[in-house]
Order: sequence, then structure tokens, then C-alpha cells
Amino acid sequence: MSDGGNTEYGKKRFQRSRAHFTDRITADGRDGWPVEAGRYRLVVSRACPWASRSLVSRRLLGLEDALSLAIADPIQDDRSWRFTLDADDRDPVLGIRFLSEAYDRRETGYPGGVSVPAIVDVPSGRLVTNDYQRITLDLATEWTALHRDGAPDLYPKARRDEIDAVMADVYEEVNNGVYRAGFATGQAQYEEACTRLFRRLELLAERLAGQRYLVGDTITEADIRLFTTLVRFDAVYHGHFKCNRWKLTENRVLWAYVRDLYQTPGFGDTVDFDHIKRHYYQVHSGINPTGIVPLGPDLAGWAAPHHREELGGRPFGDGTPPGPVPEAERVPASGRP
Repeated sequence: MSDGGNTEYGKKRFQRSRAHFTDRITADGRDGWPVEAGRYRLVVSRACPWASRSLVSRRLLGLEDALSLAIADPIQDDRSWRFTLDADDRDPVLGIRFLSEAYDRRETGYPGGVSVPAIVDVPSGRLVTNDYQRITLDLATEWTALHRDGAPDLYPKARRDEIDAVMADVYEEVNNGVYRAGFATGQAQYEEACTRLFRRLELLAERLAGQRYLVGDTITEADIRLFTTLVRFDAVYHGHFKCNRWKLTENRVLWAYVRDLYQTPGFGDTVDFDHIKRHYYQVHSGINPTGIVPLGPDLAGWAAPHHREELGGRPFGDGTPPGPVPEAERVPASGRP
């Protein structure tokens, strides 16, 4: 095994695997996993857009004290996610070196590999779920008894059909689209994925030209899912994944929209550009065999005024912004603009 890089990435056509472990943690505990403060540990990589959704949701809902956090090293190898950022290369709560150990305690010979986000049952050390599509929805709807005072409603019942429709298009053509382009093994595959990606981005820009958020006048789950791809766009997808018809900074609407979210408490304070760049450029050895990480892009623009407040909207609805980031969870200076 190598100390960094994954020998498979970039050498075969991209296909997003469905989550294999789809148990849900619910208020009534119907899958055997009841919502309970302190019982579960959320394992993420700050580099991963799918895991970053759960970071944003957890912050916005104020679940930091109820759901503890483990952050994996962004340099993933063939053994997948590892806890080399922690003392003794072990997660201090779970006592494991690799996330795969929690998977193995749940099931042997599981398909789909080891992915984040993952929620682990602390008492047993067993994986509960790696269902990246469901985790954040359940944080918003099943964990309400543990939400902070003033937590926003990220998945309002009256808007769910519209939210689901928007998220479906974003998932297929944006969240997955950048990967289909980046991992394409043929010119036609690449061109199709890239064309669909930028057409969807253009449609999203048209939608957002006259409204501050994707659905309604408040932040919803749909904004979280688009944000985690857009925040990585110029840093890794434009160059590394060849999604280079234009940079995000060259699209007036989307650049302002993603800066608005980045500057909103709960979004930008979860983003680590250092982890993002090192993961993509050093792990995807099939695409970037030298492992060289580019110096750019310049991150100074993330703090620039966006003027999106002129469109109105209430970021947190009837709620309030989340409080300060816990000291132990602050993104290091190396990962911030």
C-alpha cells in the first residue's frame, strides 16, 4: 500500500455507487437506531462534497454537541479514509485507524467500498449508514428534538416536491456531472458530460438571477447540495476535471450566489480549500500522476461583496444564524482565504 494516492481513480469510467448501508437514524428508532445525543459519530472528509453536505447541515441545525465529528485525512489511499490527522493515527472516540474498520464490524464483503459521510454507532463501533442522499434529510427532519433554538427548516414540507425536483437535476448533471467529465475514459463521454454540466449551470444561473435561493426565499437542502459542488469548481473541477468552458468567477450570477452562501455562517466556515486541493490532485493518481498541487486559484475573492441581499430573502427563515464554530472544528488558516 502507498502512503498517498489511489491506484484506481481516473483509470476507469465513473459510476456513482448507491449507498449500501441505508439504515436510518430516526426519532422513533424504527430501523433500530433511535436519535440519541452523544450516541453517534459523523465521519467526514472536508475534501469530499458529499460529506460536506452533512458538515453544513450539522452546523446550521446546531447539532455539534449531539453528533460528534471525526475528520479523515484528505490524502486517501487504497485502504480509503484514514485518521492520520489524529494522535497515534487513530480516531480518539472510535479508536480505529481506518474507517473501513467500522464497516467491517457491520458487515464483511460489503459492496461499494468505504465512503463518507458515514455515521458510526459509538458503543458498538459499527457503521450505521453511509447513505449520503438521506443523511442530511434525516438530520433536518428526524433530529428536530436536538436542533438548536432558531434552527432553520432546511426541508420544509410545503416545498419538498420543488426541492426534490431541483435536487434531482443538480445531482444528475452537476454533482455527478463534474465526476463524469473528470473520470471520462473517452472523448465522447467527456464531451457529453461537460456539455450537460454547463447547460445545467446556465439554467441554474437563469433561475437564480431573480431569486436569492433555489427554492423559496430561505436556504434549503437544495442550496446545500449545489453549494458543495460550486465551492470546489474553480479550485479543482475547472482544471483537474477539465470542466473548463468557463470558470465560476466568470459567471456573474453563480459567482455571487456561491459567495453569498460562503459568507453565510454554517457554509464557508466548514470549507477547507487545502484539503480539497490536496485530495483531488494527490489522490486521483490516474488523472494527475505527478501529484503536483497547483498554487491557485487566488481565494481572495471569496470575501468580496456579493450584493445578493438586494434580491431579498431570509437566509434562516424565522430562525437565526448558528453560533461560533467550536474551537476543535475550526478550519486551519491554510484552508481559508
